[in-house]
Amino acid sequence: MGTGMSMESIFSTAGTAFTILIAVIAVIIGAGLWKSYSGWNRNNGQPQLSVKAAVVSKRSRVRSQQPYEEGSHQQTLTDYFATFEVESGDRMEFSVTGRDFGLLAEGDTGKLTFRGSRYQGFERDNNRVIQFG
Repeated sequence: MGTGMSMESIFSTAGTAFTILIAVIAVIIGAGLWKSYSGWNRNNGQPQLSVKAAVVSKRSRVRSQQPYEEGSHQQTLTDYFATFEVESGDRMEFSVTGRDFGLLAEGDTGKLTFRGSRYQGFERDNNRVIQFG
């Protein structure tokens, strides 16, 4: 009667397309997991270094997260970053905790400790001059 596709071939084509879609999603998820694991493993393979450095800038990024359930409150997340300049003049930015962010001040000098791209801590020099009024 007609020259169109039969129902059987339509379902066969849809099944193949669905299988390909699932495979593509699995590859994307796998690539993301591999990238995370590789970065984590690379950082763990790096030596822990302590160098003289100065805090040159600080910044924060505020993100909001929509609730998963109706009636839940919106959640706000803050990420904190500090940029350090080492003796060679190179600058490095690290993600830091809110506590460390609050304790660091631009211009502070001291010993920066890090492993790969992971911030480990900052020990401030005690020779900081504080001026009042």
